[in-house]
Amino acid sequence: MKALVYEGPGQKSWKDVPDPTLQHPRDAIVRIDTTTICGTDLHILKGDVPAVTPGRILGHEGVGTITELGDSVTNFKVGDKVILSCVSADAQCTFCREGLYSHCLGEEGQVGIGWIFGHLIDGTQAEYVRVPYADTSMYALPENVKGEHGVLLSDILPTGFEIGVEYGKVKPGDVVAVVGAGPVGLSVMLTAGLYGASKVIAVDLDDNRIEQARKFGATHGVNSGGPNWREQVLAETDGWGVDVAVEAVGIPQTLQMCTQIVRPGGNVANVGVHGSPVSLDMQDLWIQNIDISTGLVNTNTLATLLRLVAEGKLNADPFISHRFPLQDIMQAYDTFGNAAETKALKVILEG
Repeated sequence: MKALVYEGPGQKSWKDVPDPTLQHPRDAIVRIDTTTICGTDLHILKGDVPAVTPGRILGHEGVGTITELGDSVTNFKVGDKVILSCVSADAQCTFCREGLYSHCLGEEGQVGIGWIFGHLIDGTQAEYVRVPYADTSMYALPENVKGEHGVLLSDILPTGFEIGVEYGKVKPGDVVAVVGAGPVGLSVMLTAGLYGASKVIAVDLDDNRIEQARKFGATHGVNSGGPNWREQVLAETDGWGVDVAVEAVGIPQTLQMCTQIVRPGGNVANVGVHGSPVSLDMQDLWIQNIDISTGLVNTNTLATLLRLVAEGKLNADPFISHRFPLQDIMQAYDTFGNAAETKALKVILEG
């Protein structure tokens, strides 16, 4: 089969690799019908995730058709269309029983890490993928949900909702600022309304993305390249700052920005994938009673979000900016990696 293979920092190739095979009775083999590229994949290619070693097939999002099943899989049958969760869960360990699937203690990949696709085992940017813990790591794709919408539920929608909105403790009436209007930041904006945010402020350097953010629920936009960007954000509050500031980029400057706009007693939710240390002005922050949260998505809300998408309560269409055949994945990476020029949000790859 063909797959997108990580060859080391800054290097990738689309090449022939062996087909995956069943290795455990709980496995499934899935033919990839739809996949996509995540900002995390770009972090991997920059060398920000050293656990990813050369030779690894990238990708952790996908919708596909089951072609083989291990003897212990009971919830699915060959031919079923499924959404693959970006986080695998054995559903038996202590953390899984708490809903903390991101730290699954199963033996696949690494004990204590639930994100294994495209990280610790081969991923979904391929014609076929082996899915461990198939019964508890796949979700049936409803007939009325498109594959390109289903793939957004693999990662970005649960990530934005769980790590941005839930960890950020958004509550009715809150003013929420999201620093970074990329796909995950937009997912935060789209789902913040589920918990009653009164204002959602998109903060970004790209005016196009700020404008696009209005399609996802942003009520206001601020270009952070201006000298008075902070004053513009505070002007949309009572002057004390936002209730929740969400970091959705993954660089030190944007996390620091969040600490500069959050009100006393507010919450900073870090969603971005960081590849370098961040210095925080704790000498100033400690007295502000600010909560700072971080997290890797658990996807324990995937089923709930799937129902909302299926019923038209969450509109996934605006995320999709480009579509490519799977064999054009190298071009798709160029498009996604140069989003400022191409205006890319999510690129869809179809097998």
